[in-house]
Amino acid sequence: MTELKIRPALPSDCSRLTEISFQAKRHWKYPEEYLELWKEELTITAAYIVKNTVFVGELEGEAVGFYSLAEAKEDRKVGTIEIEKGTWLDHMFIFPQYIGKRIGTAFISHMKRYLAGKKVDEVLIFVDPNAKGFYEKVGAGFRRDSDSSIPGRKIPVYELSI
Repeated sequence: MTELKIRPALPSDCSRLTEISFQAKRHWKYPEEYLELWKEELTITAAYIVKNTVFVGELEGEAVGFYSLAEAKEDRKVGTIEIEKGTWLDHMFIFPQYIGKRIGTAFISHMKRYLAGKKVDEVLIFVDPNAKGFYEKVGAGFRRDSDSSIPGRKIPVYELSI
């Protein structure tokens, strides 16, 4: 595999990033009704890219994954979901055929360098239950359980020191 190039996302990347996010979620065999509930969250718009910090991972000029950071300026609730003030890893998705090829680890290393330069000391993450092992491997720890956008379902919140 060639070397991964990580670059800032451009608004024109939005369709490709949306494709990556949906394919990554489908990899875990979530029911289509969950994907429909997550449609707005998984759709990456040009406005989202402009408003947030988004990086794309490319192999041979093709986007194969991305991650994004969002800043919560204050504690708030979205429905029953509690969002704490701080920096959040809002998305990290990789095309399924590249899972297990250290792209996620490269994203975490890149993110830590980026955030250290911004004087951020921790990042918060809503962790997909299928990705708990990955986040624990890179040093993230469980903080609390949170309500999910799926009624009756909880999602773990992890923290990662920078």
